[in-house]
Amino acid sequence: MLEREVTVGYPMGLHARPAAFFVQSATRFDAEIWLEKEGQRVNAKSILGILMLAAEGGCPLKLIVAGADEEKAIEDLASVLLEGRVE
Repeated sequence: MLEREVTVGYPMGLHARPAAFFVQSATRFDAEIWLEKEGQRVNAKSILGILMLAAEGGCPLKLIVAGADEEKAIEDLASVLLEGRVE
């Protein structure tokens, strides 16, 4: 299991469009993936879970990954969050 603290790079936070892109990115991996904010942990492959975090731009999140491709997953997904990519 790998964990990394990341800052939300989306200026408007993880609203619907960036959350959907993050979920699409996360589902490419076989590993189990979670996001955690202030002790609330959600499945990062669930758009509803991510939206429930109400993560604003610049807020810290913990990215937790466990599984066969966890190293690649944590690198790619941390990059998505930090850079604020939607494509």
